[in-house]
Amino acid sequence: MGATPKPARPRGRHFFANPGPTNIPDSVLLATAHHTVDFNDPSFAEVYWGCVEGLKRVLRTTQHVFLYTGSGHAAWEASLVNLLSPGDAILILESGHFSQSWGRMAQEFGLELRTVPADWRRGVEMEAVRAALAADTAHAIKAVGVVHNETSTGLTTPVAAVRAALDATGHPALLLADTISSLGSLDFRMDEWGVDAAVGGSQKGLMLPTGLSFTGVSEKAMRAHAESRLPKHYFRWSAMLQRPLKSFLGTVPTSLFYGLQESLRLIEEEGLDKVLARHSRLAGAVRAAVQRWSGNDGPQLFCLDPSRYSDSVTAVLMPEGGDADALRRVALQRFNLSLGGGLGPLGGRVFRIGHLGDLNEPMILGTLATVELAMRVSGVPHRAGGVEAALDALAA
Repeated sequence: MGATPKPARPRGRHFFANPGPTNIPDSVLLATAHHTVDFNDPSFAEVYWGCVEGLKRVLRTTQHVFLYTGSGHAAWEASLVNLLSPGDAILILESGHFSQSWGRMAQEFGLELRTVPADWRRGVEMEAVRAALAADTAHAIKAVGVVHNETSTGLTTPVAAVRAALDATGHPALLLADTISSLGSLDFRMDEWGVDAAVGGSQKGLMLPTGLSFTGVSEKAMRAHAESRLPKHYFRWSAMLQRPLKSFLGTVPTSLFYGLQESLRLIEEEGLDKVLARHSRLAGAVRAAVQRWSGNDGPQLFCLDPSRYSDSVTAVLMPEGGDADALRRVALQRFNLSLGGGLGPLGGRVFRIGHLGDLNEPMILGTLATVELAMRVSGVPHRAGGVEAALDALAA
Protein backbone atom coordinates (compact mmCIF):
# COMPACT_ATOMS: atom_id res chain seq x y z
CA MET A 1 0.00 0.00 0.00
CA GLY A 2 1.22 3.46 -0.79
CA ALA A 3 1.96 6.11 1.79
CA THR A 4 -0.89 8.34 2.86
CA PRO A 5 -0.61 11.54 0.83
CA LYS A 6 0.03 14.72 2.74
CA PRO A 7 -2.82 17.23 2.65
CA ALA A 8 -2.26 19.95 0.08
CA ARG A 9 -1.41 23.36 1.46
CA PRO A 10 -4.17 25.91 0.82
CA ARG A 11 -3.94 27.90 -2.38
CA GLY A 12 -2.90 31.53 -2.45
CA ARG A 13 0.04 33.34 -0.97
CA HIS A 14 1.68 31.87 2.11
CA PHE A 15 1.46 34.34 5.01
CA PHE A 16 4.64 34.09 7.05
CA ALA A 17 4.31 35.71 10.48
CA ASN A 18 7.14 34.01 12.31
CA PRO A 19 9.54 36.26 14.24
CA GLY A 20 12.55 34.99 12.32
CA PRO A 21 13.66 34.22 9.77
CA THR A 22 11.44 36.88 8.27
CA ASN A 23 9.99 37.80 4.89
CA ILE A 24 12.62 38.75 2.32
CA PRO A 25 11.84 41.58 -0.12
CA ASP A 26 11.81 40.51 -3.77
CA SER A 27 14.60 42.93 -4.63
CA VAL A 28 16.80 41.41 -1.91
CA LEU A 29 16.05 37.88 -3.14
CA LEU A 30 17.02 38.92 -6.64
CA ALA A 31 20.19 40.60 -5.41
CA THR A 32 21.34 37.44 -3.61
CA ALA A 33 20.94 35.50 -6.88
CA HIS A 34 24.27 36.93 -7.99
CA HIS A 35 26.79 35.02 -10.04
CA THR A 36 29.89 33.82 -8.23
CA VAL A 37 32.66 36.38 -7.87
CA ASP A 38 36.17 36.33 -6.46
CA PHE A 39 35.93 37.81 -2.98
CA ASN A 40 39.45 39.21 -3.46
CA ASP A 41 38.36 41.17 -6.51
CA PRO A 42 38.43 44.96 -6.01
CA SER A 43 34.89 45.29 -7.37
CA PHE A 44 33.57 43.00 -4.63
CA ALA A 45 35.64 44.81 -2.01
CA GLU A 46 33.74 47.98 -2.90
CA VAL A 47 30.44 46.19 -2.22
CA TYR A 48 31.80 44.64 0.96
CA TRP A 49 33.09 47.86 2.53
CA GLY A 50 29.89 49.67 1.59
CA CYS A 51 27.95 47.00 3.50
CA VAL A 52 30.23 47.31 6.53
CA GLU A 53 29.71 51.07 6.63
CA GLY A 54 25.96 50.56 6.23
CA LEU A 55 25.90 48.09 9.13
CA LYS A 56 27.75 50.62 11.25
CA ARG A 57 25.06 53.20 10.51
CA VAL A 58 22.32 50.78 11.59
CA LEU A 59 24.29 49.80 14.71
CA ARG A 60 25.03 53.50 15.25
CA THR A 61 28.71 52.88 15.80
CA THR A 62 32.00 54.09 14.35
CA GLN A 63 33.97 51.20 15.82
CA HIS A 64 34.84 47.69 14.62
CA VAL A 65 32.53 45.20 12.91
CA PHE A 66 33.54 41.55 12.41
CA LEU A 67 31.45 39.24 10.23
CA TYR A 68 31.03 35.45 10.10
CA THR A 69 29.31 32.78 8.04
CA GLY A 70 26.78 31.48 10.56
CA SER A 71 23.58 32.37 12.39
CA GLY A 72 23.31 34.62 15.42
CA HIS A 73 24.53 31.80 17.64
CA ALA A 74 27.86 32.01 15.82
CA ALA A 75 28.13 35.68 16.75
CA TRP A 76 27.30 34.80 20.39
CA GLU A 77 30.15 32.30 20.39
CA ALA A 78 32.55 34.69 18.68
CA SER A 79 31.88 37.34 21.31
CA LEU A 80 32.46 35.00 24.24
CA VAL A 81 35.67 33.40 22.97
CA ASN A 82 37.19 36.68 21.81
CA LEU A 83 36.60 38.55 25.05
CA LEU A 84 36.87 36.11 27.96
CA SER A 85 39.18 33.57 29.57
CA PRO A 86 38.54 30.26 31.34
CA GLY A 87 36.99 30.82 34.77
CA ASP A 88 35.84 34.37 34.07
CA ALA A 89 32.38 35.20 35.36
CA ILE A 90 29.65 36.48 33.06
CA LEU A 91 26.42 37.97 34.36
CA ILE A 92 23.41 37.16 32.17
CA LEU A 93 20.21 39.13 32.68
CA GLU A 94 17.31 36.71 32.41
CA SER A 95 14.64 37.51 29.83
CA GLY A 96 13.54 34.17 28.39
CA HIS A 97 14.70 31.22 26.32
CA PHE A 98 17.49 33.01 24.48
CA SER A 99 19.08 34.56 27.57
CA GLN A 100 19.19 31.04 29.03
CA SER A 101 20.74 29.68 25.83
CA TRP A 102 23.47 32.31 25.89
CA GLY A 103 24.20 31.39 29.51
CA ARG A 104 24.44 27.67 28.70
CA MET A 105 26.87 28.44 25.92
CA ALA A 106 29.04 30.40 28.35
CA GLN A 107 29.08 27.47 30.78
CA GLU A 108 30.18 25.08 28.05
CA PHE A 109 33.21 27.30 27.49
CA GLY A 110 34.19 26.99 31.14
CA LEU A 111 32.92 30.41 32.18
CA GLU A 112 31.26 30.99 35.53
CA LEU A 113 27.63 31.79 34.89
CA ARG A 114 25.87 34.26 37.14
CA THR A 115 22.34 35.42 36.48
CA VAL A 116 19.96 38.13 37.52
CA PRO A 117 16.70 36.15 37.60
CA ALA A 118 13.50 37.66 36.33
CA ASP A 119 9.81 37.00 35.83
CA TRP A 120 9.68 36.29 32.09
CA ARG A 121 6.44 38.26 31.83
CA ARG A 122 7.93 41.41 33.33
CA GLY A 123 11.67 41.38 32.71
CA VAL A 124 14.64 42.00 34.92
CA GLU A 125 14.51 44.78 37.50
CA MET A 126 17.31 47.33 37.21
CA GLU A 127 17.64 47.54 40.98
CA ALA A 128 18.53 43.85 40.99
CA VAL A 129 21.11 44.44 38.26
CA ARG A 130 22.72 47.25 40.24
CA ALA A 131 22.72 45.11 43.38
CA ALA A 132 24.45 42.22 41.60
CA LEU A 133 27.12 44.55 40.23
CA ALA A 134 27.64 46.38 43.53
CA ALA A 135 28.07 43.07 45.36
CA ASP A 136 30.89 42.07 43.00
CA THR A 137 33.52 44.15 44.78
CA ALA A 138 36.36 41.97 43.43
CA HIS A 139 35.13 42.61 39.86
CA ALA A 140 35.10 38.91 39.06
CA ILE A 141 32.32 39.60 36.56
CA LYS A 142 34.06 40.38 33.29
CA ALA A 143 30.98 40.80 31.09
CA VAL A 144 27.27 41.47 31.38
CA GLY A 145 25.07 39.88 28.71
CA VAL A 146 21.66 41.30 27.84
CA VAL A 147 19.23 40.21 25.14
CA HIS A 148 17.89 43.54 23.89
CA ASN A 149 14.76 41.94 22.43
CA GLU A 150 13.80 38.49 23.74
CA THR A 151 12.06 36.79 20.84
CA SER A 152 10.60 34.02 22.99
CA THR A 153 8.66 36.34 25.30
CA GLY A 154 8.05 39.51 23.29
CA LEU A 155 9.91 41.49 25.93
CA THR A 156 12.69 44.08 25.69
CA THR A 157 15.40 44.95 28.20
CA PRO A 158 16.61 48.58 28.23
CA VAL A 159 20.28 48.37 27.30
CA ALA A 160 20.91 52.00 28.19
CA ALA A 161 19.67 51.32 31.73
CA VAL A 162 22.09 48.39 32.04
CA ARG A 163 24.94 50.71 31.03
CA ALA A 164 23.71 53.20 33.64
CA ALA A 165 23.83 50.44 36.28
CA LEU A 166 27.43 49.61 35.33
CA ASP A 167 28.42 53.27 35.48
CA ALA A 168 26.59 53.92 38.78
CA THR A 169 28.39 51.05 40.48
CA GLY A 170 31.74 51.83 38.87
CA HIS A 171 31.90 48.30 37.50
CA PRO A 172 34.38 47.76 34.63
CA ALA A 173 32.63 44.74 33.06
CA LEU A 174 32.09 44.68 29.33
CA LEU A 175 28.50 45.19 28.15
CA LEU A 176 27.39 42.59 25.58
CA ALA A 177 24.05 43.06 23.80
CA ASP A 178 22.19 40.59 21.61
CA THR A 179 20.53 42.69 18.88
CA ILE A 180 19.54 39.74 16.69
CA SER A 181 15.80 40.48 16.74
CA SER A 182 16.04 44.20 17.48
CA LEU A 183 18.51 45.64 14.99
CA GLY A 184 16.69 47.51 12.26
CA SER A 185 13.41 47.10 14.16
CA LEU A 186 13.94 48.76 17.55
CA ASP A 187 16.06 51.75 18.48
CA PHE A 188 19.61 50.58 19.19
CA ARG A 189 22.58 52.88 19.79
CA MET A 190 25.82 50.98 20.28
CA ASP A 191 28.19 53.88 20.93
CA GLU A 192 25.76 56.14 22.79
CA TRP A 193 24.77 53.30 25.14
CA GLY A 194 28.32 52.15 25.74
CA VAL A 195 27.85 48.68 24.29
CA ASP A 196 31.14 46.79 23.94
CA ALA A 197 29.92 43.90 21.80
CA ALA A 198 26.70 44.03 19.78
CA VAL A 199 25.67 40.64 18.37
CA GLY A 200 23.58 40.65 15.19
CA GLY A 201 22.29 38.39 12.43
CA SER A 202 21.00 38.69 8.89
CA GLN A 203 17.63 36.96 9.01
CA LYS A 204 15.41 39.37 10.93
CA GLY A 205 15.34 43.17 10.67
CA LEU A 206 17.96 43.11 7.92
CA MET A 207 15.56 41.05 5.75
CA LEU A 208 18.14 38.56 4.45
CA PRO A 209 18.45 34.78 4.33
CA THR A 210 19.95 33.15 7.40
CA GLY A 211 23.70 32.63 7.32
CA LEU A 212 25.45 35.94 7.97
CA SER A 213 26.17 37.22 11.47
CA PHE A 214 28.39 39.88 12.95
CA THR A 215 29.61 41.62 16.08
CA GLY A 216 30.06 45.34 16.58
CA VAL A 217 33.10 45.70 18.85
CA SER A 218 34.28 48.65 20.94
CA GLU A 219 37.87 49.73 21.47
CA LYS A 220 37.52 48.66 25.11
CA ALA A 221 36.48 45.21 23.93
CA MET A 222 39.47 45.03 21.58
CA ARG A 223 41.76 45.64 24.55
CA ALA A 224 40.04 42.79 26.39
CA HIS A 225 40.42 40.61 23.29
CA ALA A 226 44.19 41.00 23.46
CA GLU A 227 44.11 39.33 26.90
CA SER A 228 41.48 36.66 26.22
CA ARG A 229 42.51 33.01 26.52
CA LEU A 230 39.49 30.99 25.43
CA PRO A 231 40.25 28.73 22.42
CA LYS A 232 39.35 30.21 19.03
CA HIS A 233 40.45 29.97 15.46
CA TYR A 234 37.81 30.80 12.84
CA PHE A 235 36.37 33.51 15.09
CA ARG A 236 39.68 35.12 16.16
CA TRP A 237 39.31 38.85 15.63
CA SER A 238 43.04 39.64 15.71
CA ALA A 239 43.59 37.11 12.90
CA MET A 240 40.71 38.62 10.93
CA LEU A 241 42.38 42.01 11.12
CA GLN A 242 45.27 40.58 9.11
CA ARG A 243 42.93 39.65 6.25
CA PRO A 244 42.18 42.09 3.41
CA LEU A 245 38.49 42.36 4.38
CA LYS A 246 39.20 42.40 8.15
CA SER A 247 36.76 39.49 8.65
CA PHE A 248 36.35 35.84 7.59
CA LEU A 249 39.19 33.38 7.96
CA GLY A 250 37.65 31.33 5.15
CA THR A 251 35.47 31.82 2.11
CA VAL A 252 33.29 34.94 2.10
CA PRO A 253 29.55 34.39 1.34
CA THR A 254 29.59 36.90 -1.51
CA SER A 255 25.96 36.44 -2.56
CA LEU A 256 24.73 37.52 0.87
CA PHE A 257 26.63 40.78 0.55
CA TYR A 258 24.83 41.67 -2.66
CA GLY A 259 21.61 41.01 -0.75
CA LEU A 260 22.84 43.06 2.22
CA GLN A 261 23.73 45.92 -0.11
CA GLU A 262 20.12 45.99 -1.32
CA SER A 263 18.67 45.56 2.17
CA LEU A 264 20.67 48.50 3.48
CA ARG A 265 19.59 50.53 0.46
CA LEU A 266 15.94 49.85 1.29
CA ILE A 267 16.45 50.80 4.95
CA GLU A 268 18.21 54.03 4.08
CA GLU A 269 15.72 54.88 1.32
CA GLU A 270 12.91 54.70 3.88
CA GLY A 271 15.08 56.23 6.60
CA LEU A 272 16.05 54.33 9.75
CA ASP A 273 13.91 56.48 12.03
CA LYS A 274 10.89 55.88 9.80
CA VAL A 275 11.64 52.14 9.73
CA LEU A 276 11.56 52.10 13.54
CA ALA A 277 8.37 54.18 13.62
CA ARG A 278 6.71 51.73 11.20
CA HIS A 279 7.61 48.82 13.44
CA SER A 280 6.21 50.66 16.47
CA ARG A 281 2.96 51.49 14.66
CA LEU A 282 2.38 47.94 13.42
CA ALA A 283 3.32 46.42 16.77
CA GLY A 284 0.77 48.65 18.47
CA ALA A 285 -1.91 47.31 16.14
CA VAL A 286 -1.02 43.71 16.98
CA ARG A 287 -1.14 44.41 20.70
CA ALA A 288 -4.50 46.17 20.34
CA ALA A 289 -5.91 43.06 18.66
CA VAL A 290 -4.57 40.72 21.35
CA GLN A 291 -5.91 42.95 24.11
CA ARG A 292 -9.34 42.77 22.45
CA TRP A 293 -9.12 38.96 22.16
CA SER A 294 -8.28 38.68 25.86
CA GLY A 295 -11.94 39.30 26.72
CA ASN A 296 -14.12 36.26 27.47
CA ASP A 297 -11.07 34.61 29.08
CA GLY A 298 -9.25 34.65 25.75
CA PRO A 299 -5.54 34.77 24.85
CA GLN A 300 -3.55 37.62 26.34
CA LEU A 301 -0.27 39.43 25.91
CA PHE A 302 2.52 37.42 27.53
CA CYS A 303 4.49 40.56 28.44
CA LEU A 304 2.78 42.39 31.30
CA ASP A 305 4.93 45.54 31.41
CA PRO A 306 3.98 48.08 28.71
CA SER A 307 7.40 49.73 29.03
CA ARG A 308 8.98 46.44 27.92
CA TYR A 309 6.71 45.63 24.96
CA SER A 310 8.61 44.45 21.89
CA ASP A 311 8.03 46.18 18.56
CA SER A 312 9.30 43.18 16.58
CA VAL A 313 7.39 40.22 18.08
CA THR A 314 4.32 39.70 20.23
CA ALA A 315 4.05 36.55 22.35
CA VAL A 316 0.45 35.52 23.03
CA LEU A 317 -0.43 33.36 26.03
CA MET A 318 -3.24 30.88 25.43
CA PRO A 319 -6.15 30.53 27.89
CA GLU A 320 -5.73 27.93 30.63
CA GLY A 321 -5.81 24.48 29.04
CA GLY A 322 -5.44 25.88 25.51
CA ASP A 323 -3.03 24.34 23.02
CA ALA A 324 -1.05 26.95 21.08
CA ASP A 325 0.46 24.36 18.76
CA ALA A 326 -2.97 23.02 17.80
CA LEU A 327 -4.05 26.57 16.93
CA ARG A 328 -0.89 27.05 14.88
CA ARG A 329 -1.60 23.85 12.96
CA VAL A 330 -5.08 25.06 12.06
CA ALA A 331 -3.69 28.43 10.95
CA LEU A 332 -1.09 26.75 8.74
CA GLN A 333 -2.95 23.75 7.35
CA ARG A 334 -6.31 25.41 6.71
CA PHE A 335 -5.36 29.03 6.07
CA ASN A 336 -1.67 29.03 5.03
CA LEU A 337 -0.57 31.28 7.90
CA SER A 338 2.67 30.43 9.71
CA LEU A 339 2.95 31.60 13.34
CA GLY A 340 5.85 31.18 15.75
CA GLY A 341 5.63 28.59 18.51
CA GLY A 342 6.50 28.75 22.18
CA LEU A 343 10.11 27.98 23.13
CA GLY A 344 11.38 26.02 26.12
CA PRO A 345 8.87 25.99 28.98
CA LEU A 346 6.47 28.08 26.88
CA GLY A 347 6.04 25.31 24.31
CA GLY A 348 2.34 24.71 23.64
CA ARG A 349 1.36 27.63 25.86
CA VAL A 350 2.36 30.54 23.64
CA PHE A 351 2.17 31.44 19.98
CA ARG A 352 4.15 34.31 18.57
CA ILE A 353 3.34 36.88 15.89
CA GLY A 354 6.39 38.34 14.22
CA HIS A 355 6.09 41.90 12.96
CA LEU A 356 9.57 42.86 11.88
CA GLY A 357 11.41 43.45 8.66
CA ASP A 358 9.58 43.73 5.36
CA LEU A 359 5.92 44.26 6.26
CA ASN A 360 3.08 46.75 6.08
CA GLU A 361 -0.49 47.31 7.26
CA PRO A 362 -2.21 44.86 4.85
CA MET A 363 0.17 42.08 5.90
CA ILE A 364 -0.50 42.74 9.59
CA LEU A 365 -4.26 42.99 9.15
CA GLY A 366 -4.36 39.82 7.08
CA THR A 367 -2.39 37.99 9.74
CA LEU A 368 -4.63 39.20 12.57
CA ALA A 369 -7.82 38.38 10.69
CA THR A 370 -6.56 34.86 10.05
CA VAL A 371 -5.51 34.34 13.67
CA GLU A 372 -9.00 35.35 14.74
CA LEU A 373 -10.50 33.00 12.14
CA ALA A 374 -8.30 30.14 13.36
CA MET A 375 -9.38 30.79 16.96
CA ARG A 376 -13.02 30.79 15.92
CA VAL A 377 -12.90 27.47 14.07
CA SER A 378 -10.70 25.94 16.81
CA GLY A 379 -13.09 26.89 19.59
CA VAL A 380 -10.54 29.05 21.42
CA PRO A 381 -12.40 31.42 23.74
CA HIS A 382 -11.87 35.07 22.85
CA ARG A 383 -13.69 38.33 22.35
CA ALA A 384 -14.30 39.05 18.67
CA GLY A 385 -13.21 42.33 17.09
CA GLY A 386 -9.44 42.10 17.22
CA VAL A 387 -9.07 43.30 13.66
CA GLU A 388 -11.34 46.27 14.36
CA ALA A 389 -9.18 47.16 17.36
CA ALA A 390 -6.10 46.98 15.13
CA LEU A 391 -7.77 49.22 12.57
CA ASP A 392 -8.56 51.77 15.25
CA ALA A 393 -4.94 51.69 16.44
CA LEU A 394 -3.62 52.20 12.91
CA ALA A 395 -6.12 54.94 12.08
CA ALA A 396 -5.18 56.81 15.24
